[in-house]
Amino acid sequence: MISRVLRTLGGVHAMAMFVIVLLLLFCPLLLAAPSLRLRRAIGRLGVRAWLAASFIPFRIRGLERLPPGPCIAVCNHASYLDGILVTAALPARFTFLVQHRAADWPYIGPIIKRMGVTFVNRGSVRGAAQATLELIGRIQQGESFAIFPEGTFRAPAMLLPFHSGAFMVAARAEVPVAPLALRGSRDLLGEGQRLFRWSPLTLQVLDPLQADGADRDAVQNLRDAARAAILQHCGEADGLHQPIPAWRG
Repeated sequence: MISRVLRTLGGVHAMAMFVIVLLLLFCPLLLAAPSLRLRRAIGRLGVRAWLAASFIPFRIRGLERLPPGPCIAVCNHASYLDGILVTAALPARFTFLVQHRAADWPYIGPIIKRMGVTFVNRGSVRGAAQATLELIGRIQQGESFAIFPEGTFRAPAMLLPFHSGAFMVAARAEVPVAPLALRGSRDLLGEGQRLFRWSPLTLQVLDPLQADGADRDAVQNLRDAARAAILQHCGEADGLHQPIPAWRG
């Protein structure tokens, strides 16, 4: 009972710090910064400052496993905060793929635009095909991307099936996939929560994986290997037999 009350109070404090530190202090600086490199640095610093002010520990393990060249990082998706948490953990060279509707969100939309994210319309077959070709080209030119291959998250603590798009891009561009396992964010602000709940966070970078070809079987094998690695370390149940969710970002 005492532990629950303390976590609730910690969550209230974390929400207050989120508004004060991140939304009111760092986000205006981010919007005003002239260069993408500076904006990403401010964004990463802002998230870390919010976590520190909220007394939320965030342990990042295995960054040395990230491939030095272009790659695609894939991470489990468990909360509304996963995007900013992974942003704070990864080097600034990673660009995030975000569902296109997020561009229209009040206040948040302009911020993520300024962070240089790439918007993808997964509901359009033609748009998705065009985005795939563009991503392959950008990766071959040296860019790295971060993606949540579940596409969404649900209230039960489980790892949902992965969409294959990120792995197809990695296979065709001949770059490695870096699996990331994020723990603790579901307790912090998961599906259906209106208030934060204090929770320690961990992001673990796992060994990179490489497709053994670009055909359908190679893509599926890469997807399944990445998912198995994340499942082993994310601390959640296996929701493989759940319906593949519509991509929500």
